Amino acid sequence: MIKLHELKKNPKSVHRRKVVGRGLGSGHGTYATRGNKGQTKRTGHSKMPAVFEGGRQPLVRQLPKSRGFRAIYVKAVPLSLSKLSVFKDGDTVDLKALKGKHLVDVNAAKVKILKGEIKKSLNIKLPVSASVKEAVEKAGGKIL
Repeated sequence: MIKLHELKKNPKSVHRRKVVGRGLGSGHGTYATRGNKGQTKRTGHSKMPAVFEGGRQPLVRQLPKSRGFRAIYVKAVPLSLSKLSVFKDGDTVDLKALKGKHLVDVNAAKVKILKGEIKKSLNIKLPVSASVKEAVEKAGGKIL
């Protein structure tokens, strides 16, 4: 096993710094690896901003600003009545119970039960559609 004091730098990992602009004999004289003419060849220029697009109107400014608004209320997560068949007869179905059975996401704030079929009598403490209310009462359950 290698020890800390035995570690050595790989000789190929260290490169000699490129010396430029030191006369024609150096191999990097005249234009000092900058090429010919232009903004990027002048003194004082190092790097352009990443968003600079050569002077044209930047893409970010060409696109329209996002319009409209974000709703301040939380939308209810739809859930099928058929999925409530995992509960036993007489169970109370609320948001906490649905999260416990992993029928809805843990972060869900509202749930509305929509169409489906059920044969068990359940006590539901959630918003439901008219067809669900009819189906639950037909099975012997209650909407609380």
